[in-house]
Amino acid sequence: MNPLDVLRDSLYFFQRNLGRIAQLCLPLVIFEALLQQGVSSALGPDAFPGYSVVVGLLVYPLYTGALILFLDARTRGESPRTRDLLAMALSLWPRFALLTAVSTLLILLGLSLYFLPGLWLMVVLAFAEYLLVLKGMAPLAAMRESLRLSRGHFLRILVCILAVMMPLWLLKGASEAVYPEPLNPLLSLAIDSAYSFLQLFTSVVLFRLFMLIGEQPDKR
Repeated sequence: MNPLDVLRDSLYFFQRNLGRIAQLCLPLVIFEALLQQGVSSALGPDAFPGYSVVVGLLVYPLYTGALILFLDARTRGESPRTRDLLAMALSLWPRFALLTAVSTLLILLGLSLYFLPGLWLMVVLAFAEYLLVLKGMAPLAAMRESLRLSRGHFLRILVCILAVMMPLWLLKGASEAVYPEPLNPLLSLAIDSAYSFLQLFTSVVLFRLFMLIGEQPDKR
């Protein structure tokens, strides 16, 4: 289970299914960016920064849940309709939003404690979303099972996450240097939407890892 093989396979899948993924997720990604922009404009620059997390809780579980369901269906050779995937994601929204809220708070708290605890939590909770969506687990049960599944695979998961996120962080930093604040609203919307959409590749990579690790025999 070489991280390079995981990244290569994930990139191949992402490229082949880019049109369907964009059709499924991009409208909601743009809607999320619009909401963020509207709330930021209404509350002003001195607003509590946690508002962006709250806005994300409204939309992120929908398009991420739909993407996970799509990934699972494609591994079985199925091609479900977009509206069916979104309907299933909507039914999962309460549990998914709760999982996202708890995971985000824990990771942010860990990052505030000299960064490393947050990075550790980011890795060990990486599979919780897939367990909730595909296995029907409750949020806390999904987090516990993700912790178990990640044992023995920490470095592999970390390398895969950083291999995707570091170029995106550099890209975001470069875009902020080239287009400093204040930005034209349309340009800001385009940049934020593109950045959020590209982050979906992380979900594809982690799904591939989740499937590979899940296929291994339980050594307990």
